[in-house]
Amino acid sequence: MQTSFYFSGRLSNFFSPHRIMLSVGASKMVGGEARALRGEKAVIVTDAGMMKTGMVEGIKESLTAEGIGVVVYDKVELETPARVIDDGARFARSEKCDIVVALGGGTTLDTAKGVSLMAVNSGSVLDYEGMDRAPLKGLPKIMIPTTAGSGSEVTRVFAITDETAGTKKVVYTTYNLADLVILDPLLTLSLPRLLTAETGLDVLAHAVEAYTSLNGTPFSDMLALEAIRLVGKSLLAAYAKGENIEARYDMLLAASTAGLAWASGGLGAVHALSFVLETQHGMGHARAVSVMLPHVMDYNRIAATGKFASVALALGEETYGLSAYEGALTAVAAVNRILAEVNISSRLGDYGISKSDIPEMVASTLKQSRLFAPNARSITEEDIADIYMKGLE
Repeated sequence: MQTSFYFSGRLSNFFSPHRIMLSVGASKMVGGEARALRGEKAVIVTDAGMMKTGMVEGIKESLTAEGIGVVVYDKVELETPARVIDDGARFARSEKCDIVVALGGGTTLDTAKGVSLMAVNSGSVLDYEGMDRAPLKGLPKIMIPTTAGSGSEVTRVFAITDETAGTKKVVYTTYNLADLVILDPLLTLSLPRLLTAETGLDVLAHAVEAYTSLNGTPFSDMLALEAIRLVGKSLLAAYAKGENIEARYDMLLAASTAGLAWASGGLGAVHALSFVLETQHGMGHARAVSVMLPHVMDYNRIAATGKFASVALALGEETYGLSAYEGALTAVAAVNRILAEVNISSRLGDYGISKSDIPEMVASTLKQSRLFAPNARSITEEDIADIYMKGLE
């Protein structure tokens, strides 16, 4: 669905799935929901690791109980290579599937969106890079995240890796919006501590970037601040005690809320500068974003001191009596403390990166310039190099 209205002379848009279900145990209802979407044969899109958890079997049982045929595509790979989406779409067509069920983390959710789209459209998914280029709506899809991180379940975009060009690309279309999102905190209870921390910081990055984006909207501001509040309340609790169902509930809600926020308000330089850590230095997306978040926040804070002070307050920091400038500094310090608590270093040198790597990193980052325009502070090639250099300190 899409809602639009004018605010301060600028059009604000809000995009969301048709429906979101949030409940402990909600994933058990997937069969009935797929039947309501008139599904006859489902392809479950997941990865090999998820196959070992037993969660896929639970989803299959719910679907088959409703008389829905099921096949599984479990070849999802990190960073969503375009070839995997094209292969999954061929599989879905060959099996005559009419509904897609995604089960997994952000990469799986992105892959499932692509499979849904390309099961109906011709060519390669790379043909539809950009905004609203797909002519046909894809197969109906149900998104079931098992990590509290990317927020991909609620957005109209997915990222893909063009392995030939060595870069990430994005496909935007309202056809990517899920018919149904099922948020079940039970599916996140077994998430390892480190992955809990990394994905939680990914949530925080989405919310902070959306809130401070020049493309921010009334919708994104409200949603982003709530996501930040939930992260401040519950990320460390979920990290400390994985079976804390209340903390897991909060973090799953925060992930989707932040996803709705950045889908409306956009992302920025955190994601631009983290890309090279993924492609050239082997980091997963969530870790790369975690590493770059405090450095880019520190760079951006003078451009939006009031908003960064609000970030500190939402994280639970004491800001009474502080100036906006001091509050913005407090926000950066708060993120650095969270990183310390979960034992994630933000020093690039700890990941084998040296000063000699910086020129190539800068050159690759410039390819992500689409993310610079909405960034709170203007950013140049020299600024990028400076941020990376400070990250080495």
